[in-house]
Amino acid sequence: MELGNQTTVREFILLGLINLPKLKTLLFMFFVVVYIITLVVNIGIIFLTRTDPQLQSAMYLLLGNLSFIDIGFSSSVTPTMLDALLSEKAPISFCGCAIQMFSTVSFGTSECILFAVMAYDRYVAICNPFLYTVIISKKLCLQLVASTYFSGLLHAAIHTVATFQLNFCGSNEIYHFFCDIPPLLKLSCSNTRVNEILLFIFPSLFGGGSLLIVLASYIYIISAILRIRSSEGRRKAFSTCASHFTAVSLLYGSTIFTYVKPTSMYSEDQGKMFSLVYSVVIPMLNPLIYSVRNNDLKSAVKKVMYRNLFSQSTTFNHRFCRGVKQ
Repeated sequence: MELGNQTTVREFILLGLINLPKLKTLLFMFFVVVYIITLVVNIGIIFLTRTDPQLQSAMYLLLGNLSFIDIGFSSSVTPTMLDALLSEKAPISFCGCAIQMFSTVSFGTSECILFAVMAYDRYVAICNPFLYTVIISKKLCLQLVASTYFSGLLHAAIHTVATFQLNFCGSNEIYHFFCDIPPLLKLSCSNTRVNEILLFIFPSLFGGGSLLIVLASYIYIISAILRIRSSEGRRKAFSTCASHFTAVSLLYGSTIFTYVKPTSMYSEDQGKMFSLVYSVVIPMLNPLIYSVRNNDLKSAVKKVMYRNLFSQSTTFNHRFCRGVKQ
């Protein structure tokens, strides 16, 4: 596939996660399990937040969208990583590589901004609890969610267009398990100075801006919690924010080390390690982190399990009694 009659590379080859054949099968099975857990748990949270009457607040609307983003993020990366683990080299078309970059940047950016929205939601819930439903209305919540997706799509479009207008006329082997921006810039035979500037400015703008909102929100949240006289009240307030802060730390820590630095300082091995954390591991951990400390979610899961067990028990008893009568 040629762009502007200048690109001679028709496809890229993903070299994958590691070059140790003995570990590839073990890692393949491990990440298949990780991917299945990611899908099952995130789909479960989306189902619960859409159907359970007690999970219809803004916080759970945001949590449901986080699960949707995590599914998209993991699904954009994991299949090609598993393919690379099964074979020595995983080919991906020029167009497929562009689509993968667009989707990963889009979902990754949306997740960063959604974390900022969730931090603001927690700030209002703790610092202005009596005005929470007035300030965080359903309309505002939907607008904020829409803005996260729009920002992700915009950011992804900028980098995808800027990257794939470059010339790739040398090696087509990407030392990575998906089409990420830094390893592609290292492959290009064009001047990538503008791309490096974009790679510094926009992640700093979207990611750094979101991080500032998160930090500012938590400064107010912690100061408000420390003013609570009851130790039980402080414990509940900290418990409300601990899950979100843990998830934020994991995401921002891994993405900052990957993107907010010059391409010349990019380490391929470190890049793969941090990319693995934010694109494969975090989408599995997010729903688990939020579920462990959330009594409403645990209660909703128990209700679903009880309904299913009760339904199966009733069906079994009905069939058993009918069989006895016959």
